[in-house]
Amino acid sequence: MIDRYSREEIKKIWDLTSKFNYYLKVELAVCEAYSKLGQIPAKNLEEIKQKASFSVDRIDEIEKEVRHDVIAFLTNVNETVGEENAKYIHMGLTSSDVIDTAFALQIADSSKIILCDIEELINTLKELAFKHKNTICIGRSHGVHAEVTTFGFKMLNWLDEVQRAKESFEYAVKEVSVGQISGPVGTYSNVSPKVEELACNILHLPPAKISTQIISRDRHAKFMSALALIASIIEQFATEIRHLQKTEVREVEEGFGKNQKGSSAMPHKKNPVLCENLCGLARVVRSNMLTAYENINLWHERDISHSSAERIIFPDSLILVDFMLHRFIGIMTNLVVHEDNMFKNTQLYGGVIYSQKIMLKLVEKGYTREDAYRIVQKHALNALNGGNFKEGLANDNSVKSILSKDELDACFVVQDYLKNLDSVYNRFFN
Repeated sequence: MIDRYSREEIKKIWDLTSKFNYYLKVELAVCEAYSKLGQIPAKNLEEIKQKASFSVDRIDEIEKEVRHDVIAFLTNVNETVGEENAKYIHMGLTSSDVIDTAFALQIADSSKIILCDIEELINTLKELAFKHKNTICIGRSHGVHAEVTTFGFKMLNWLDEVQRAKESFEYAVKEVSVGQISGPVGTYSNVSPKVEELACNILHLPPAKISTQIISRDRHAKFMSALALIASIIEQFATEIRHLQKTEVREVEEGFGKNQKGSSAMPHKKNPVLCENLCGLARVVRSNMLTAYENINLWHERDISHSSAERIIFPDSLILVDFMLHRFIGIMTNLVVHEDNMFKNTQLYGGVIYSQKIMLKLVEKGYTREDAYRIVQKHALNALNGGNFKEGLANDNSVKSILSKDELDACFVVQDYLKNLDSVYNRFFN
């Protein structure tokens, strides 16, 4: 199944028409603030609100001449409102008052979509955590079998990571969602702080505590870090699925469409291509995060070295993370879980994964830990080289002398390893 990406909401937020719409929204909010303070007559405000518009083509035409996109935008808007009203547009402002405040609105609106995606992923993982709470599988450390766990418990751990990522993202959104209407170097030289307060209130943005000519870019770096964290967590999950889909493991698989083909050469292939795509995209988002950190270093009160980079990294990263979340939700919704293979993999080599339980039982019966470890390790390594762990122990006189058959069998009861899972589940679901 090809994952057809049809979600265009974030893309629309960042197209040129939308960008200038956000600019106009800021300019109108400032005009309204001035009007509340008695500096723009109500009649003129209404005319401005009714007539103010722009044309991207006309802005492009003007920009070829003036070589400044905000001036081109303002010139075009002034053409639509008439000379009498034009004098009230952009009064006391600098370009970045409009750009950065509009930028905050674009980020905030895009983030609402990301948060909806995250919530959908959280619900998907909750369902899987419940559904597979008792689905026995092997836990691995260093890629090597460790002890048994359940697939639902694995999903619970993923859920915990996503919930923390959501909290980090919400905090980052709050940090970056601030406006500024403070003039050329942030000192309110030709605009009152009251105008900023009123305009930001209209736009549902808190004003920045302080700004220079721009809002400080540490806020934006933090936001990009939160996006990169989401992408990296998805990559981690996708990497796990890729391992579990290996032929010799085959515990889970991406959903495979009826007419899907995995290879042009080998008809047997079913490849984890969706997860591989996600791993590649995570690298792009992390690279964009680095650029956001580079953007913190600007000259004095402002230069524009950050601007060109931000026009790429913010829409690209937000669109990518939205896509990644949407695709990963689809993967998890259609995930094929091979429960029989999961359990079979826990029983390999005569149950070597029960080694700690045997060692502890031997210590309980009187062996030193060192001697118990030596005995158990000998049979475990022999099993990994073609023997059978449980049979080897059962035929070892040093084990038989202190452990009955029933006592040995009791060390291989899988449910003993899972007796405390409910206490962890209760931390999530009371």
